[in-house]
Amino acid sequence: MMRLKLMLPLIAMLFLTGCNTVQGVGKDIQAGGKAVEKVAK
Repeated sequence: MMRLKLMLPLIAMLFLTGCNTVQGVGKDIQAGGKAVEKVAK
């Protein structure tokens, strides 16, 4: 759990720096949410 807390901000930074448009930000955030849901299951 501690490792996940440390990795989430890093992953979020990578997603946000990789997208160029507002639409891209939305898709990246959605993908990040799905990844968190997967880990939670």
